[in-house]
Amino acid sequence: MPALSQSPLKSNGVTGPVLPVGELVLARIACDGGATRSEITSDLAAFVGHKLSPGEWRQTAETQIGHLISNGLVTETRNRLRATQSGQALASRFAGYTGTAAPGWPVLRDVHLIAKGLGIESESPSRLKMALRPEGLRSLILQNTFKLPSKKNPSLSKLRAQLALVALERAFGNSIKTGFGKASAFTSKAGRALAGQLSSNRRDFATDQRLITALAAEAVGAVQSDLEALQIAIFRNLGTRVLATPALSQAASPPPARGPRPLPQAANDTSPAALEKPQSARPDPGTFATAIKSAAAQHAEGWPGNRKAFISQVWQAIRASHPAWDLTEIEFKCMLAEAHRLGQIVLATADLKDKKTIAAIESSAIAYKNTVWHFVRVEEH
Repeated sequence: MPALSQSPLKSNGVTGPVLPVGELVLARIACDGGATRSEITSDLAAFVGHKLSPGEWRQTAETQIGHLISNGLVTETRNRLRATQSGQALASRFAGYTGTAAPGWPVLRDVHLIAKGLGIESESPSRLKMALRPEGLRSLILQNTFKLPSKKNPSLSKLRAQLALVALERAFGNSIKTGFGKASAFTSKAGRALAGQLSSNRRDFATDQRLITALAAEAVGAVQSDLEALQIAIFRNLGTRVLATPALSQAASPPPARGPRPLPQAANDTSPAALEKPQSARPDPGTFATAIKSAAAQHAEGWPGNRKAFISQVWQAIRASHPAWDLTEIEFKCMLAEAHRLGQIVLATADLKDKKTIAAIESSAIAYKNTVWHFVRVEEH
């Protein structure tokens, strides 16, 4: 997730630093109707309760409220705190909404602070509203985590295909970013199995719904996968950031105008630290194809001009000769299909089947579009 802004406010000589957690407090105060001190501590407890005890949080909130008041960002009348014009501007900047009129607390919390926690404040309002629904929030999480093409309300099958493509890129060591075919060419079962390799506990998922649900929860560190659990995990992630970031401001002057915060610059294979494993030495397409041809030549059967090796035998040979690649069988088979599509190797199907080879044929099968492949053809020159 992107770091919080480090641009300080101009000083007017008033002391008392407003920390990032103070800006979170200010965002709550800036909501329509303001807030009491009790409302602040209770409403924001979900953001900081995993880091601070109730007593520590009350003391932190009181300290930051005092700094907000001394810096002219907040006023207090009859025990109700309200943001000044400069306070509203800073709250708007922090939470990422446009204008100086803050939305109500439920919308600020469930849309804008969710976006803040995911680092997608610059997205359009219509896309951010996706966060109000479980399936929409899961889509936002996965699109942001894996840098998928943004689309409003993508279907489960579309998300699965995009995730499978990310997994295929990772299997090739992220050595190329263009030239891959559409992962939707894989059957739904194969695409789902491939996308499942993105999980920290690589496994198959019975449905696209289970795949998307599990990966989204894992991406934000949620214990459960329902809407509330995802929101709480994102709130805590944001709370961790604002508690850990140094002071941003020391005065009441409104922040300088600036454009939308850019999304983090990362390849489309970037994911949170919770999902990252030590990257194995995955092969680039050329290295992979060379190894496949060598292994296939050693296990090929048939007559000159028509020699071919069962994919299952090639898989066993590659697994034994290249353990550092740390490939799973589904990754291997999908990489084979992609290498075939790129013209780097040639796959073939078993036209004649008998009882002696049925087991090898079944374990070798790769379903791609309307074809099922079983062999790697050996090209002889």
